[in-house]
Amino acid sequence: MVNRTIDTIMRARLPIVVFVALAAFSLAYYVGRAERDGVGYQPEQPIAYSHELHAGEMQIDCEYCHTEARTSRRATVPDAATCMNCHSMARKDAEDIKFLKAKFDKGEPIGWKRVHRVPDYAYFSHVSHVAKGLECESCHGVMEAVTVGRQAHSFAMGKCLDCHRHAEEKLPYLKNPKNGPDHCWACHR
Repeated sequence: MVNRTIDTIMRARLPIVVFVALAAFSLAYYVGRAERDGVGYQPEQPIAYSHELHAGEMQIDCEYCHTEARTSRRATVPDAATCMNCHSMARKDAEDIKFLKAKFDKGEPIGWKRVHRVPDYAYFSHVSHVAKGLECESCHGVMEAVTVGRQAHSFAMGKCLDCHRHAEEKLPYLKNPKNGPDHCWACHR
């Protein structure tokens, strides 16, 4: 009787359990891909900011809003004061601008959700990349062609190393590009 029960479990239930486990793993793997490698990550923002309008049609330079890209490790997201430089006069009656003005008047942050993120265990500096002449599009994609910001490229180690090892091929707009460091401690500090 005991052998028959074990046989039943092995023949009928075990394959079902294995199938369900593999299906759950596969589903979690594909559903969580954007969170793992970031490609396609596009969080809803507190203001419907359009890169297509601002960076594309109006040709506002990336560094006007992302002020610290040239001087800091992080590019930073714009604060309400930066936005109000223009929106104290332009489109003041739009709902998003009223929200922005309220944040500005209270001295509160807008609450932007970060789109591009390098893992915490990796060191990355905007200032060193900008100083070498890299264009924002090389890592962030063509933002002036998208309405809502989303991560266009992976920030996984392989993607960074590919560029660091093949700078001439990956960054053809640079004159005499030199490969970046590819030793572990360049990024893992």
